[in-house]
Amino acid sequence: MDFAPRIVAWQARHGRHGLPWQHTQDPYRIWLSEVMLQQTQVSTVIPYYLRFLERFPDVAALAAASQEEVMPYWAGLGYYARARNLHRCAQTIMSDWNGRFPPTAEQIATLPGIGRSTAAAIAAFAYGERSPIMDGNVKRVFTRHFGVEGDPSRREVEQRLWVLAEAQVADAPDLNMAAYTQGLMDLGATVCTRGKPDCARCPVMQTCIAYRDARQAELPTPKARKTIPERQTAMLVLQHEGAILLQQRPSPGIWGGLWSLPEFDAASDPTQAARRLGWEPTQRYELAAFAHTFTHYRLHIKPWYVPVRAAPTPGEPGAPHQWVNLAQLSSLALPAPIRKLLLGLLEAGLPE
Repeated sequence: MDFAPRIVAWQARHGRHGLPWQHTQDPYRIWLSEVMLQQTQVSTVIPYYLRFLERFPDVAALAAASQEEVMPYWAGLGYYARARNLHRCAQTIMSDWNGRFPPTAEQIATLPGIGRSTAAAIAAFAYGERSPIMDGNVKRVFTRHFGVEGDPSRREVEQRLWVLAEAQVADAPDLNMAAYTQGLMDLGATVCTRGKPDCARCPVMQTCIAYRDARQAELPTPKARKTIPERQTAMLVLQHEGAILLQQRPSPGIWGGLWSLPEFDAASDPTQAARRLGWEPTQRYELAAFAHTFTHYRLHIKPWYVPVRAAPTPGEPGAPHQWVNLAQLSSLALPAPIRKLLLGLLEAGLPE
């Protein structure tokens, strides 16, 4: 048996069959799952996926909503540009495609936030199109099985992997593309894993170059390690009559469109920072500092809890803002570390 048919046969017996986005040819649901699964574990995605569909059951409902309505249903998943592109994409489908997903991977790839591999997955699952995928898990399977050297994120290496992927589909004219695509995803996620691949369960073990040469730990070739820049900031947890001041982050940008705490220079005085916003501190408490790692840098955050009263001369927060009771946090689009900080304060009780 050739590579692709072996994957299909294995998927039928050992693959995943109970995920909530399976057993549908609805491109909207397939697209939503594919976008959510980028950089995010299946177990994390499932509750977000179900909640998102309950609020936005189809592309028309998503397109009709505002970005502010969409973001609370994404808060906590991270990589928030995905949610903004999801919303833009829904509006494009409604305006340019009469509310229907384009019928080919090539056309789907022209939509906001959809790359070649995601477009191919949507086309394979929804329309049975013979377009191969090449996401992170599949890159690992292909580099190991075919012995492909070099960092898979480099363009020349990725192009070699695409050529191999296209060849596997071309060599199997009767291939069930949905089963093959799902099989590759399942194999990479559950068997050909990054740390400890379970080669004994692999349907293509006998033809795998990494297994033959005992090079599973060497392939894929790891990226050259880069030093992650470190940045510092301070945040104000301003409390007034039991409410906390939140500001909306500018979009695009880090945490774009989400509600967060006012920031100021970590070397500055928090009481002066509060006064610049138009509030007079009655006390201040230094909270435990923490760090959050983004794709390109690590941010060290020093939070200050500052009860305030209105100052004689109002300041200007300088961004869309609102005072919210901590009990309202569940309904707001907050970055995960900010939500965790505020919920911790709620549990501990707020000093006056």
